[in-house]
Amino acid sequence: MDNAICPEGMDTPEQQFERLLALRTQELQAALDSARSLCDQATCGLLTFDAAQRCVQLNQALRTWLGHGAPGATLGELVAPRSRDALNTHVESLRQSGQCEPVELDWLRADGSVFRARLASNPVFDAEGHFLHGSGVVTMVDTADSVAPQDSLLRSITDRIPARLAYYDKNLICRFANQAHAARYGKTPAEMVGSPLSQVVRPDILPDILPRVAQALSGQTQTFEAERVAADGSVNYFEIHYIPDYQNGSVEGIFIELHDITERRRTEEFVLHANQDLEERVRSRSAELFASEQRYRLMVDAIQDYCIYFVDENGGITEWTESAQRLHGHTRSQIMGRSYEVLLAADNAGEDEVDPGQVLRLAKAHGQWETRGWRLREDGSRFWAHTVLTALRNEAGDLQGLSSITRDMTAAKSLEDVMNDLNRELEKRVAERTQQLVAANKDLDVFSHMVSHDLRAPLRHIASFISLLQEQMGDSTDALALQYQNSIAKASKRMSLMIEGLLEYARLGRVAIESQPVPITQLVQGVIGHLKQENQDRRIEWVIEDDLPVVRGDAMLLAQALGNLLGNAVKYTRLRDVARIELGWKVNPVGGRTFYISDNGVGFDLEKAHNLFVMFQRQHHSMDFEGTGTGLALSQRIIERHGGRIWAETTPGEGCTFYFTLPFDGMEPEMAFPESSLAALPV
Repeated sequence: MDNAICPEGMDTPEQQFERLLALRTQELQAALDSARSLCDQATCGLLTFDAAQRCVQLNQALRTWLGHGAPGATLGELVAPRSRDALNTHVESLRQSGQCEPVELDWLRADGSVFRARLASNPVFDAEGHFLHGSGVVTMVDTADSVAPQDSLLRSITDRIPARLAYYDKNLICRFANQAHAARYGKTPAEMVGSPLSQVVRPDILPDILPRVAQALSGQTQTFEAERVAADGSVNYFEIHYIPDYQNGSVEGIFIELHDITERRRTEEFVLHANQDLEERVRSRSAELFASEQRYRLMVDAIQDYCIYFVDENGGITEWTESAQRLHGHTRSQIMGRSYEVLLAADNAGEDEVDPGQVLRLAKAHGQWETRGWRLREDGSRFWAHTVLTALRNEAGDLQGLSSITRDMTAAKSLEDVMNDLNRELEKRVAERTQQLVAANKDLDVFSHMVSHDLRAPLRHIASFISLLQEQMGDSTDALALQYQNSIAKASKRMSLMIEGLLEYARLGRVAIESQPVPITQLVQGVIGHLKQENQDRRIEWVIEDDLPVVRGDAMLLAQALGNLLGNAVKYTRLRDVARIELGWKVNPVGGRTFYISDNGVGFDLEKAHNLFVMFQRQHHSMDFEGTGTGLALSQRIIERHGGRIWAETTPGEGCTFYFTLPFDGMEPEMAFPESSLAALPV
């Protein structure tokens, strides 16, 4: 076998190939390093991913945004769950067609926060058309979420600001603090993050700032000054701002700014002392300016219904303003030096106007005097005016003149005259109506007297003759005649009771209510005692609440109303073996107290009881239950006279419940509100 012989000093072809290969490899590595460097220096995010969406490579910008290198992570793990469907659609379109539209995704940082960025991808296929991998470009779309790369710059800036800056979320957890703020509490900014406000602020200061923090969290910016004692015992003053952080229309936290104003406060105190010294120096000059200030500080020439002018102690006009010229019509040259009496009308008799000279004396003696009367204009017309004369004195008490402020009250005077006429007409009508009511009451008294005496007399005769007839017949065996006699006697007695009820109903409309505290418990016990005496053979279960309140009203009338209602309950439970009657109460939401009386009696059809509270109207036949039909009508009138109302709830065969309201004697209880949620904050 022949061996190739190379001249001495020359490389073999294999050595030349290896050297060329090493050189080429070195060039390729340098090019690759250069490409990687350019990729890492790009301001946008760059990445490559395979068919399974596994990240093959990420550049430095994207790793910084994410906060990690994401080795072996999938694209789905780098984005928020709400963006994964859009990501899958994007990658699938890239694999199938080789084309896809850029998509905006929410990307997840290592600390759990989210930022918005757009992903634009290009595919790489092999010679046979199989998808190898995709290359993506990630660009920020929301500048609010793209500040992470600039955190160090912002931190550097805020740490150089002398003001103390911090941010607390709505749970009062610190999320940011600059160097000055953290140093105040002996911590670093990193140690401040995550600390609750209650663990940062001293417990003695916490009650003062929590209400302001609550106002800031509700959307109200707070600005105030406060005194703080440093660790070395020195006292500093701060101007503090609590600024709400609005995000998407709601407050998510507060920004806190503290500016040290200690030097400013010291300067203000120095200036205050300097001003006090200056005021002492200026005081000597104040006497010369006082008169001028008093005379001109009330001059407002723009007013329309008022005017002001000045007179001397004798009433001579010394200063005439534009407002005075506008109201009275006199020019300055026409009126200056003349007595103010030329502005007064002579026919003020009957009003509260007194002699002009006496008005001046009263104003000088009392310091001020008010008058009302007619005033004259330059054209001879007049207007009704209200005038205030004020004595102007200097610091020594010397009179410098008087100011006259006049207001045009003509419209008010006309309205007052109309009102007086209306009042006189109203008084006349009231008097006529009162006479009519007096006459009506007299007629009602006559009617009551007639009913009480004239109608009762025939009834008494009927009852007397029936008694005589029954005695005359003795032990007669005529059953029909005896039945007729009993029917006449019952009808006579029933008519007498109806007349009594009618008279009582009329009397209740006129009787005066003697309002006083009435304890319902004692009143009810008295009524029930009488009912027990009258129904000793009945089994009645009384259920009465122990804490019945004290109401305001007439005790006798309320006892009558309760007696009627409880008596009805006793009467209509007669068919029950064991009757049950309850009486209770509750607070009326619109004021007063609501009482109820319920029973297990026969009840009635409420839909047919439209005349429930009408005199002589009954829901049951008199053969079943005795009565005249006046009890509920009388009870309604008594309760209405007390400012209350009465109603019923019932079902046939299931009992009945009457409700009525009465005014409460005393203060209504205050509404109880839950304590503020701020009370649960740690201190």
